Amino acid sequence: MASIGEWLAADRSPARRSGTVRVGSMASGVDVGLPWVAVRGARPGRTLWLHGQVHGDEINGIVAALRFVRELDPQAMAGNVVVTPTGNPQALDARRKRNPYDELDLDQSYPGNAGGLITERVAHALFAEVRGVADVLINLHTMNPLFDAPPYAVYKVHPGSTVTEADVLGAIAPFFPALACRQDVSGKGELPGNIAGALDYQCLAAGICAFMLELGSGSRLQPDNVALAERGFAGLAQRLGILEGKKAAASTLRTVSRRGWITADEGGLFVPAFKAGDRVPAGGSLGEMLRFDGSSVPVAALEREGILIGLRSDPVVHTGERLAFVAWEWQDASVTA
Repeated sequence: MASIGEWLAADRSPARRSGTVRVGSMASGVDVGLPWVAVRGARPGRTLWLHGQVHGDEINGIVAALRFVRELDPQAMAGNVVVTPTGNPQALDARRKRNPYDELDLDQSYPGNAGGLITERVAHALFAEVRGVADVLINLHTMNPLFDAPPYAVYKVHPGSTVTEADVLGAIAPFFPALACRQDVSGKGELPGNIAGALDYQCLAAGICAFMLELGSGSRLQPDNVALAERGFAGLAQRLGILEGKKAAASTLRTVSRRGWITADEGGLFVPAFKAGDRVPAGGSLGEMLRFDGSSVPVAALEREGILIGLRSDPVVHTGERLAFVAWEWQDASVTA
């Protein structure tokens, strides 16, 4: 079967097609593959690629991308839209973040390895399709299922890319995110690991404008966040000239240059005093920890002001577990129209 890019380039007739990029098979003989849906517009133009799920417990983006592509009219389009609803099908089927067959983090495994472990092979298969085809790619995520979070974006800057930070912020603007967090690829103040192996960072290296859109909480369907993403997809498609019209986009974005997390010193039941998205003043406490002897102790006060990117909603907490993801430094940046 032709690759996605070959089908898009085959002719200019408006059409819709779906298929699967085969990666391998299970012991039972069942194929391991990446399903895709593509819509080719009546006129030439740019290609928007929506990647619905890297981690298996991140659902909202899958629903939003499939609903958006379902409503597209090829006759009214200039350019193309491609949706790969799951980039990690084995993790999705297992309802887990990582592929249970090798426990690798897929979003630290790009551009992949054709002869590697299954996660590396999945990464390689997807990236081979994306490279040279996508103009803009959205790497869709959610936060940990144990946390609440308003929709926000995460983006990176590649020093050797033709894509500028202004280009990325312009692509983010139609989603009106609560925050746009610039991630340090070295991992400072961020999650540990091979951050440079993220799909969006490898896209930037290949000259593709890309970012991560975090759509609330994992392992659940949140209709408001799905609807927000659908509106943003339409706005971005209009910005790219794929769809007609001009949707609203944020003129400024609150960009975060440093973020981290707060962990519990003692276990118990966490009762928060704030909501995700709130600004917590220096000296403020996130809430209290109820103990099973009936007493309580406040969570240690913040030494500096912070914005709660995500706040734990599961109250059962052990020492060392995260209570919140927090933005520590931010500024408002203008977005190029």
